[in-house]
Amino acid sequence: MVGSSLGKAMDGDRLIFLFGILMVVVGALMLKPRKPTSVENRPVDLRMCLVTAAVALAAGAASGFFGIGGGFLIVPGLMLATGMPMINAIGTSLLSVGAFGLATSLNYAASGLVDWWLAAEFIGGGVAGGLLGMMLATRLSAYKNILNRLFAALIFAVAGYIF
Repeated sequence: MVGSSLGKAMDGDRLIFLFGILMVVVGALMLKPRKPTSVENRPVDLRMCLVTAAVALAAGAASGFFGIGGGFLIVPGLMLATGMPMINAIGTSLLSVGAFGLATSLNYAASGLVDWWLAAEFIGGGVAGGLLGMMLATRLSAYKNILNRLFAALIFAVAGYIF
């Protein structure tokens, strides 16, 4: 709620520019070579819990601030915090994106800043695109690092459009 309240107080042009910069940073981080993940899961210990909590707090605040971006922030965040493969991070992120998306949308709706017809169109398109993306991601996950590179390329393309 704090992030979305700060976002509502900022000039829209400045907000979208800052979002574009954030997208470029996340895209560059996704291109950084990674060590292959082991088949074994990393132990869930205090350190992992604290790192995951910090990443979740930052992703939720940024998502609320920009009013968008939870998915593209939480996937690399989960990979960083837990060491999980991208395909697992995609699946895991869906629940968290829904949670902070709901909190942000309720805050904007309470301020009368939601176009409900447009929101319904985006939700419908998001569900259809999500189903197609899920099938594609599952198929591409077998190819080493291709999913990361495609994700980064998509982020750079959207950032270019924003700028």
